[in-house]
Amino acid sequence: MLYTLLAAEAAEHADSGSPLAALGVDGKSLLFQLITFVLVFLILKKFAFKPITKMLAERRKVIADGILLGEQMEKEKANLDAKSETVIRDARHEADKIIAIAHKESRELIQNAEKDAKVKVEAIIKDADAKIGEDADRARRAVEKDIVGLVSEATEAVVHEKVDAKKDSEVIDKVLKDRKK
Repeated sequence: MLYTLLAAEAAEHADSGSPLAALGVDGKSLLFQLITFVLVFLILKKFAFKPITKMLAERRKVIADGILLGEQMEKEKANLDAKSETVIRDARHEADKIIAIAHKESRELIQNAEKDAKVKVEAIIKDADAKIGEDADRARRAVEKDIVGLVSEATEAVVHEKVDAKKDSEVIDKVLKDRKK
């Protein structure tokens, strides 16, 4: 049905005799449509195309800036990763050095403590030996004194006379000297 309407309209325009009319195009309508198209195009160009192209250019710029910024951030991240690896490696080396120094110092402290303890033990032993020697000398003198007293009493009992202290002391010293030889 649409086909018949178009054919009827084309037949009407065909009677006018112009080649455009034979195609079903009216010259006045075409001119009016052409002027309307140009006016709409100019209005759109002035008020719509410029802002749209400006907005698209701004978007392209924002996108390009975003891509550049992303690339810069990737490079910066790679640099920071490398720096952090270096810092971590250096920190590990420093920590290892500190631990080694701490072990060495602790060994030295233990060795020094052992030396100090050994010196103290030797001093205690030396003091104990000296004290034992003093106690032995004191005991020897006490025993000698007791022996002198006993010898004096024994001499008095054997001789049946009292020997004076001077003579008694001389006899005892003589006996002790003979005994030590």
